[in-house]
Amino acid sequence: MSERLKHIEKMLMEISAGNFFYRVERSVKNDNVEALVVVLNMMAEEIQESMVHQGYVQAHGTIKHIVQMSFILDAKGDIEATNQATCSILSTLYSEIIGKPFAVFLDESSKVKWKNTWKILKQKDIYETSVELAFKTKGNLVVPSACYITTFKGEHFEQKKTLVTVVHHSNDRDRLEKDLKRSVIKSKTKKKGEKKHSKKPKIRLNHEDIRKLSKGRDIIINNLEKDFPSLKDFALQIGTNEFKLKYGFKELYGTSVYRFLKNERLRKSKMLVQHTDLHIKTIAHMTGFKSLPHFSRSFKKRYGYTPSALRKKPL
Repeated sequence: MSERLKHIEKMLMEISAGNFFYRVERSVKNDNVEALVVVLNMMAEEIQESMVHQGYVQAHGTIKHIVQMSFILDAKGDIEATNQATCSILSTLYSEIIGKPFAVFLDESSKVKWKNTWKILKQKDIYETSVELAFKTKGNLVVPSACYITTFKGEHFEQKKTLVTVVHHSNDRDRLEKDLKRSVIKSKTKKKGEKKHSKKPKIRLNHEDIRKLSKGRDIIINNLEKDFPSLKDFALQIGTNEFKLKYGFKELYGTSVYRFLKNERLRKSKMLVQHTDLHIKTIAHMTGFKSLPHFSRSFKKRYGYTPSALRKKPL
């Protein structure tokens, strides 16, 4: 137990320093310490996602990924170079990373994934793929990561190299960009002489408007299991009008109120599936889904796996 408490203490220190991408590895035990681990991991993920949401407030740029770590591997899979952030995240000196096999820094389940991925990489000259891996820090914390992998070979290289880029990303932003592209394509295909629709009304938000919309966002996140009222009633609840709620919310958070609600329900359900042992049906009801089939369909459409299938996958 003392070792597990040390890992919890280490993670709390990281959170206090503003690092929210660490997780404490789950154990097979069913005690108070394990319950604390579950809550701590979920809290860190909530804070991390919240910061990503806030990062997009009033943001109209193209940033959609946050690069955490980068590795260049040689033909044997050993690390030739890495970025400075990697040393900080893994709490390891640069000299202790260079020359080591990439798999050394992965947890046990990810080592198996990486072994299978590496077999494919060795068979092809040029190859790109992505895989979910979990890194282990020197203090035995876990860093679940989306890894983008590509091979390359330049004229100055005798052997093929592999680039592994570890990122934290937002699926919501990708979806928004796809919606934007669809709207652009649609506008280009309009027939000549067809009347243009009036542009969406521009809205100017003052500090009080932003405060009310932020309050509304918090209400949504904290009441995902409840039936959502009409936009008119919800606007009255937070002290604004339906017009400012609809267009102001989209201006602030880059998406509609209802889509934000659905995204949050799915995001929270994913955390509960991965970090708790709650029954899938219970998770569906806790996150506002009226039926298990509807929940499973929505979940699979978003994440590519049913809730039960995702639970079986290692972190």
